[in-house]
Amino acid sequence: MKVVLLGPYPPPHGGVQTNLVAIRDYLESHGHSCAVINLTRFRAPAGQPLKGASPKVYYPAGAMQLARLLLHIDADILHLHFGGDLSPRLLGLAFFCSLLPRRKTVLTFHSGGYPSSPAGQTAGRWTLRGFVFRRLDGAIAVNPEIAALFRKFGLRPDRIRTILPFVVAPPDRLQPLPDRLQIFLANHSPLLLTVGLLEPEYDLPLQIDVMQGILQRFPRAGLLIVGAGSLEDDLRRKIASRPYAGHILLYGDLPRAATLRAMLECDALLRTTLYDGDSVSVREALYLGTPVIATENGMRPAGVHLIPVSDRERLRDAVFAVLAAGRPPAGPQGAPRGDGQENVRAVVAFYAEL
Repeated sequence: MKVVLLGPYPPPHGGVQTNLVAIRDYLESHGHSCAVINLTRFRAPAGQPLKGASPKVYYPAGAMQLARLLLHIDADILHLHFGGDLSPRLLGLAFFCSLLPRRKTVLTFHSGGYPSSPAGQTAGRWTLRGFVFRRLDGAIAVNPEIAALFRKFGLRPDRIRTILPFVVAPPDRLQPLPDRLQIFLANHSPLLLTVGLLEPEYDLPLQIDVMQGILQRFPRAGLLIVGAGSLEDDLRRKIASRPYAGHILLYGDLPRAATLRAMLECDALLRTTLYDGDSVSVREALYLGTPVIATENGMRPAGVHLIPVSDRERLRDAVFAVLAAGRPPAGPQGAPRGDGQENVRAVVAFYAEL
């Protein structure tokens, strides 16, 4: 098969980016052709890809360049990856893809919280969104709520698949970590980890503030923040202003293999959010047997320790409870069983059906 993936390509290494890369890697390792068209503001320098990017990763500068790429790249499957809102720009792209001959168009909608949002509540067959979605050859939902949303838009059930958006390759404990990260891991215990974009919806100042109470009971505790985003400078200033700044490492963007290794080494993953869908990092941590503390959003997997939104005391108490209980064995209830590749195999099988 010849597949073109359209969506966010790392850096940064967010959940959607990770899913897209996993599909590309699986396709190429199994003899299929796969190109990627990046749809974000991150761009390669003129005439060359970003450092570490495949030559088959394209960075169109605008709608016209994107249209020309879609017209000229040979493909059997066009797979769109959308997150956030269903903006007119994204709907226009999906409609354009559906018009291209000899190509099947698939869309994965990664915005787990959209069905309960005001926009999601207005979903219906006779909306512009419904018209565009019914033109798709296939739609992948990352949770049952999004599958129900697709049905509201009028998609036939045989065109819908519910496939979790993550793939896990168990990390190699012998893989060396960057020196700065290795030193931090060696000098702090217990270790808390957060993985995600540095954006307002992830309520990261709450995690920085709660470290004051955690350090009173665990003087060597550390908080490792992995990710990149618009709040990076603000968060660095906030950390620097705290007397316990040495116990918090805002590492920045980290390759996925090293992130999974850090997830395996940490004592708990924190996922504090003001607004969130079905988090890839939460699923990965559960698969590896790492305890997860997350803000309740109505769709967390079984096994997650839930806290209310922006509740500093409940977060602190949840950390204490998780550390007292210790790390559970890998594969808790709700985590997948097998080799961690089940979800990407399901995506490729859907391609083959189409």
